[in-house]
Amino acid sequence: MKALVYIETKDGAPVGGSLELFGAAASIGAEAEGIVIGDEAVAKAAADAVGASVSYVEADDYEDVITDVVAKAAAGADVVFVAATPTGKVVAPRIGARLDAGVVNDITGINADDGILITRPAFGGSILEQIKIKTPVAVVSVRPGSFEKPAAAAGTVAKSAIEAAAAKTQLVEHIAEQGEVVNIEDADIIVAGGRGMGSVEEFAKVIDLAEALGGAVGASRPAIEAGWIPRQHQVGQSGKIVAPKLYVVAGVSGATQHVAGMSGSKYVLAINTDEDAQIFEVADLGIVGDAKKILPLLTEAVKNR
Repeated sequence: MKALVYIETKDGAPVGGSLELFGAAASIGAEAEGIVIGDEAVAKAAADAVGASVSYVEADDYEDVITDVVAKAAAGADVVFVAATPTGKVVAPRIGARLDAGVVNDITGINADDGILITRPAFGGSILEQIKIKTPVAVVSVRPGSFEKPAAAAGTVAKSAIEAAAAKTQLVEHIAEQGEVVNIEDADIIVAGGRGMGSVEEFAKVIDLAEALGGAVGASRPAIEAGWIPRQHQVGQSGKIVAPKLYVVAGVSGATQHVAGMSGSKYVLAINTDEDAQIFEVADLGIVGDAKKILPLLTEAVKNR
């Protein structure tokens, strides 16, 4: 079985979720090759990060160009993997249309014992559904954090002979929003706060702990709508999907919308005054108490260590 991995880039570097796709391919015993739109340097960085063979196409990585390049590169592949980023979830169905392939977005598991069997969260993550792709080629976008990235090793790089079609769109201007530089999807540690923090002054305690841990700051939708922190920090179905090694969540009830965005976290520490809060159902360790009092204690303890 052969797999093609589209390696998405940001600011001239491979996106972490894209590198994990090589782990997804390995889980079904597929021989994987990568394709990246960029220069030789970014291709080399990706190849050595996972010990893979990566080819590159020098072009602008607009969505229509990505679709064209990946569809052309997919000749002979049984599975095409893209990361379930905003870009990945847009181009996956476009690539599928080009290849007349079955497409499933935001998957968390894959099995190839009897055809391609996909697992993905449904109904806000409250259930897992399985979908069998019956077409000769499958195109899937994989939720970041679902698979381990292979160990770094020397990879191989080659310039692809593919000629990208001319872009049908053009970036005229990029107006950065406040906080846009934040990339919580790739963070190993996230400290998130919600409505229970009470005010922007109290929410600062979430930020203090995140800084002490060397992590990123996340937030639930109510905290975003209250204006305590920019929207780029929102975790959940309408925000960002994250899967850090440690997710500390304070003052969040655990509504399905939020849990769907962080359920892939390796270890969850939840703090809430309500011992029956839904967030404790997904937590590995729960603390029943006032986060406004507990967070400063945790921050002090971390700094002392």
